[in-house]
Amino acid sequence: MTAVKALFRRFDAAWGRLFALAIVLAVPTLQAQSGSQNPQQPSAQPQSTQDIPDTPSAVQPPAPKPAPKMEAPPPAGEQATEPAATPQSTEPQKPAPPPMPPVQTIPPGSMPEATQQGSGPKNEINPRDDLYKISVTTNFVQIPVLVKYKDGRRVEGLLPSDFTVLENKKPQKLTYFTSDPFQLSVAILLDLGMPDVTVQTLNQTYSSLVGSFSPYDEFALYTYSSTVSQVTDFTRRPERLIAALDSMKLVRGTNNGPPVLGGPLGPQPPMANGIPIGSSGPPPVYTPPKEAHVLNDAILRAALDLSKRDRTRRKVIFVISNGRERGSQSSYKQVLKVLETYGIQVKAVVLDTGALPVYKQVEKIHHVFNQGYADILPKYVNATGGGSILTEMSRNAIENAYQQITSEARNQYTLGYSPKAVATSSAYRDIEVLVVGHGKDLSIYTKSGYYPTPSAH
Repeated sequence: MTAVKALFRRFDAAWGRLFALAIVLAVPTLQAQSGSQNPQQPSAQPQSTQDIPDTPSAVQPPAPKPAPKMEAPPPAGEQATEPAATPQSTEPQKPAPPPMPPVQTIPPGSMPEATQQGSGPKNEINPRDDLYKISVTTNFVQIPVLVKYKDGRRVEGLLPSDFTVLENKKPQKLTYFTSDPFQLSVAILLDLGMPDVTVQTLNQTYSSLVGSFSPYDEFALYTYSSTVSQVTDFTRRPERLIAALDSMKLVRGTNNGPPVLGGPLGPQPPMANGIPIGSSGPPPVYTPPKEAHVLNDAILRAALDLSKRDRTRRKVIFVISNGRERGSQSSYKQVLKVLETYGIQVKAVVLDTGALPVYKQVEKIHHVFNQGYADILPKYVNATGGGSILTEMSRNAIENAYQQITSEARNQYTLGYSPKAVATSSAYRDIEVLVVGHGKDLSIYTKSGYYPTPSAH
């Protein structure tokens, strides 16, 4: 019994030592596993100034992966002979289509010769050239119309149904109508060949002339007498026009009164008994020099400049003159054709002798000035739909005429239609505008005709 008890005591002691050894070995393993599962959990205590090494872990780190082996490049001879490996396509390979033969769609020789840059034969189509062109020319006729009562008041509130447009006596279908104001492109023509008294009166009205334009209008200044000069180009800045008109105040007009041909102030030499001293023949005959008023040339110069302005603006030539014409190189018909081609209106303020009552009676006759009249300014105004000519003498009347002309030019009815194309550009077409349902005592001012654009063949 004693031996058995001693054996059991030894067995218990050995088992206790074995259990203690297992606990010692299991604690580091649990610490390593908990550290690997919570790597991002911050430490509850601050790190001390001295680094304390961790307890050695019983877990072995994983072995590093072996580096991939680099394949040696093949020799130079084998690299040239062996093709590169390409991925195998699952789709069956299709045979290449045969080359397309050259296409000839036109007879040989009908194309122009190849240029120096081209290399194809003459009977093959150059892809850089057009096979054919389709040209379509359409004419859109725009007609500004001014309608007044007999007392001079404008007729407001008209509708498209109130107008009838006849072209060569045939009614046209209106496709455009508006009564909105238009921006203006105005060429101002000043006649410096008038008497000096009239020129000095005109100089006092320049501020009203500048004030008659809106901030959206553009204007240019021209002067003429024996020649035509452009003082300013087209501008929307009123200060430039004011500066140019102020310089015009230094210009003097012609002398008043008839020319002196005899007497002590005449151009003849000293005479005795009606015969020049020192000569035996009859006395010479002196004729006064003819004054040049190149009105046609001035209107033509302004019309050509206006033809280059924006087409969305209403183009007007504003003439301030006595209406005389002499010595121009351009004829009335030539100038009128340019005006009607580009849709330019001529408006005028007539001064001096042109403001006499007989002049007012002449300008009432519409489109019949074909007998060589010297005063052709009414012809331009009537043919282009410029309204009535304002013949004024006083300063206040001239200033009021400026405002009336620019207001009427800006505020007109604008009609539009598309006629049939014509074969030649010389086919002039007459225009007549009628207002229906508002009585017969109306004055309608519009252009008398136009020159259409020729159609393509």
